Parts: sequence; structure tokens; C-alpha cells
Amino acid sequence: MPRVLVVDDEPGVQESLRMLLKGDCEVVTAGDADAALRAIAHSPPDLILLDLIMPGRSGLELLAELTEQGQSTPVAPVVVLTATRTVTSAVEAMKRGAADYITKPFELDALRIKVRQLLERRALEQEVVRLRDEVEGRHRLEGLVGRSPLMQGVFRTIERLARSRANVLVTGESGTGKELAARALHDLSPRAAGPFVAVNCGAIPHQLIESELFGHEKGAFTDAVERRIGRFEAAHGGTLLLDEIGELALSLQVKLLRALQERCVERLGSTESIPVDVRVVAATNRDLEQDVADGRFRADLFYRINVVRIELPPLRERREDVVLLAEHYLSSTREPDAPAAELLPSAVQALERYPWPGNVRELENALEHGLAMRDGVAISAEHLPDAVVRAGETELLREDWRAGRIGFEETTRRFEAQMLREVLERCAWNQTHAAADLGITRRVLKLKMDKLGIESRDASPG
Repeated sequence: MPRVLVVDDEPGVQESLRMLLKGDCEVVTAGDADAALRAIAHSPPDLILLDLIMPGRSGLELLAELTEQGQSTPVAPVVVLTATRTVTSAVEAMKRGAADYITKPFELDALRIKVRQLLERRALEQEVVRLRDEVEGRHRLEGLVGRSPLMQGVFRTIERLARSRANVLVTGESGTGKELAARALHDLSPRAAGPFVAVNCGAIPHQLIESELFGHEKGAFTDAVERRIGRFEAAHGGTLLLDEIGELALSLQVKLLRALQERCVERLGSTESIPVDVRVVAATNRDLEQDVADGRFRADLFYRINVVRIELPPLRERREDVVLLAEHYLSSTREPDAPAAELLPSAVQALERYPWPGNVRELENALEHGLAMRDGVAISAEHLPDAVVRAGETELLREDWRAGRIGFEETTRRFEAQMLREVLERCAWNQTHAAADLGITRRVLKLKMDKLGIESRDASPG
């Protein structure tokens, strides 16, 4: 049922509206602005009936806050309840985003009809949005790709945060696309026309990172032959990505905190404070909370950069996106005027079963391997890296055993055969080296190969 929030400080009005709308919708009540905000945070309503005259913050003040939360329109349609003598205030409320107003004492049938009309309009608008997203195949956002529920949640969070100036912390394993998320935040923000500057805090030597971030004056140190602006100044009016921020030394964390707090920097060798207007996005694959507890990362800096967090899920938790990502990569890397490489069913199965510990970056490397090894337009499993295919075979073996399609002994036999082939391949099919690697004699290895159907003619005798 649709959910209607009644915000009025008079219990009699609350109960009257509850009885009036009973059966048509679920009615939730709040006696003031604070209670209304708590109710909205707990479960967003489909419609709000708002009294203008309340203790504490007025209905107009609450309406302004709801409009700010929804960016340009309230988080839900608002019908203002007002006395006849305050109709002017109701008109002002409509200018600020209210959908309609009703004067007290209100006519019951008219109010019921108006609520039904607004709820029907709300449902229709939501259905149009859902269908538009479905038709357009909403699985891309400024370089990020994914149709899984986890990635759809990331997309919504990025869109919601893009207009904000708040600092954002992007976390996730290596290869999950943290820089792409930061770029999406920039590209969708009012700062999109400004620069996007990225700096990898872990890739720059410790003695150079301060100059890299804040710049230096000529003569500030031995090799400072000319003035140089830092990344903060270069990002003025735009977005600064501090990638791998967990790698910063504690001494530099103090200076970074000051720059974030005061929104100004000082070049090395200068005492002049230079104002900078940047939106900072920090990224890390480390557990910064644990680093704070262990004394490796300053708590005050952590709270400054962790205003809002975006957690990028690993690829193994969104396997429905693997083939979509693969097809996107193959399409984006194809030669001009040439068709994109096709994934054959065997390749699709191998890609979907592999756990991808290196995430999207490892997937792209595997596809690059497939493009190099293919002998036509299509990519099959045999063109993919051996590790990807073997892991897929192992996962399939587990699935067959769990489903009862093969017994325990057969599962064990096939698993042992896979492991032996893996060791033989790693040793270039040299039986002597493979036996030493396994910690068994060459004679025992030969007996196992014969038992498991691994033909000797496939292996060099060593």
C-alpha cells in the first residue's frame, strides 16, 4: 500500500486523517519537523500532508529541508494543510515545491480525492522511471559497468552524491574501479568543467609526495630549479583524487589534514597560504579503521575524508556482471571498422566460474590474452589463460558433486587429475621436475598418470 506521512501537531487532526484514508493507504503520523525527518529516514513516504503552523520549525522550514534533500523538488509530493487565514503562506509553499494545499477545516471527500490523485500520479511517475531504465538497459554510468543490484546501488549513490561538496572515501579491493567511481562523481557534478586530477599516493617516493601535493618554490630544495604548483592547485575548481591514501606517512597526513580543514596550501619554501577550491575524493584498498586503531593512520584525517563512503564490490560478488564487462571491454577495444570479438559459450562458462581475485583489471588482462591467442573472430575457453580455465573446471566439478551428479570417489579422481595436469604444465611436462615439485618419485608419478588417464605420450620423459 502507498505510504502517507501526516505532519501535524494536533492529535485530533492526525486521527481524523488516519480514519479518513484507512483502506486506501498506510498512514504514519509525526507531531513536529524532527519526528517527520526521522519517519522519512526510516521509510520514505509516497505523499506528505504537512501542517504549516507547528511548534519549533514551521512547515515552510521543513518543506525547504525536504526540497534540499531531494535536490530540486521535495523527496515526496507535499500537500499543505493550512487555515483559511494563512492561504498566502500556502501559496508561498507551492512556490517552494508543494504539490497542492487544502484549507482547514477541510472537506473530507475533496481531501480523499486529492490524495488518491496525487498517489496515482506518483505511482505513474515511478513506473515511467522504472520502464525507462529497463528499456535503456541501465547498466552503465560514466565508465562504470554493471547490472547487478550491488552496482545499481553504487550508481544511485554516485548520482546522489555528485552535486554535493562533501569529501568522499571510495573503498574496495584492487582492480574494482575506484578511479572510475571518482571520475563519475566528477563528471556528474557541477565541477565537471573543471579539472580532474588524480595522484597515486603509494607510487610517489616519500621524499617527493609533499612537493607533488602542495608544490614548491624555486630553491626550496636541491633539485627545485623552478617554481612548481602542486596537485591541489592544479585541481582548483575541480576534483582531486587521492588514490591509495592509506600509504601516506603520518608526517604528511598532518599537512593534508590542515589543507582539507583550511582549504588552502603552502608551497614548500613559502609561507604564503594559497586558497584552493577542490572536492577531495580519497580511495584505498586498505582497512583504514584498522589502520587508525593500529596508529598507522590519523583518526582526525580519517573522519575528514570519510564524510560519505562508496564501497565497490569485488567481482566475485557480482558474477552476473562478468560477461557484461567482458563484452563492454571487447567492444571498446576493437579496431576501427572491425567487429568486436565474440565470446563462445565455452569462454562464457569459464569467465563466469572463475572467482577473479584481481577483479575487473584481471578480467581485462584475461580478455587481452584471449584476443592475442585467438585464431579468428571468436574467443573460446582454450584462448583464455590456463588459470582461468582450470579454476572454472574445478568450480564445475564442485557443482556436479554438490548436485549429486557424480560421487565422492569420482570427484576426488577428477580433482587429482586436474592438479597433476596443472603441475605438469607448470613444469613444461617434464616428469622428473613435476615429481620433485610434488614430493614423490617419478615412478609414483607415472603410476598416477596411468591410473588417471594422463597419457605419457603427452608428456616429455624428462
